[in-house]
Amino acid sequence: MIPPSFAYHAPRSIGEALSLLTELGDDAKLLAGGHSLLPMMKLRFAQPGALIDINRIPELRGIREEGGQIRIGAMTTENELIASRLLQDRLPLLPEAALLIADPQVRNRGTIGGDIAHGDPGNDHPAIAMALDATFVLQGPAGERRVLAVDFFQGTYMTALAENEILTAILVAPFLPGTGYAYQKLKRKTGDWATAGAAVVLRMAGGVVTQASIALTNVAPTALRARDAEAALIGKPVNDATLDAVAKAVRAVCDPAEDLRGDVEYKTAMAGQMTKRAISAAAARCR
Repeated sequence: MIPPSFAYHAPRSIGEALSLLTELGDDAKLLAGGHSLLPMMKLRFAQPGALIDINRIPELRGIREEGGQIRIGAMTTENELIASRLLQDRLPLLPEAALLIADPQVRNRGTIGGDIAHGDPGNDHPAIAMALDATFVLQGPAGERRVLAVDFFQGTYMTALAENEILTAILVAPFLPGTGYAYQKLKRKTGDWATAGAAVVLRMAGGVVTQASIALTNVAPTALRARDAEAALIGKPVNDATLDAVAKAVRAVCDPAEDLRGDVEYKTAMAGQMTKRAISAAAARCR
């Protein structure tokens, strides 16, 4: 199917893009990687009157460390995350997880900001950002504001991003030495969304977990931060009894939609299993 006609704009700065958003209103959509928006347009599920292509705005790209945080431009591609020496050394969960997203062709074009701003619970970066305690930088006509990842996602395809705002960057504190991390994702085939996924970041001392972050992919209307599961893990050794208790807490918070990737019972069970795998892998990295 062919989408209806639309106007196309390619601004060269954030200011120009914001001006277009303000001028065009809700008739316009931002175009990042395009892997979510363009298929919806071809099926006529989305029919914007104008596209604002933000790929030509250099200030939206790049990865650097500043002020004790790593700043990732929203238009940084998955392949750029994978290739970044800074991330490999200071925040290795991101490049490792990016390798599990889609396929090489998609990763060459798809962006971290587009993945997050779309608000799809099946996307990987929302849960990863929650587990990393990330902060999102949003810019609009009135200036810049910052929103925690755990507060950003409000429902399926619904976020805290206003219609006249752009997600410009993701801010994450680099890992301290000895931090364990893992992202485990069950999918039917290469390139598919997760049936269920779990991102885990933890620290250990004296044989027990002292800090833990657990976030879940595609088992609710939004990505989830599993606080009760974290509480079941902190202060405990990583053994079968602890993992079973954590998995039980994870299953309790799940509310997945049934689809071709599984029914509610299967997705919920797999969320528990992915969490157990991720915790075991993360614990093995603590040193």
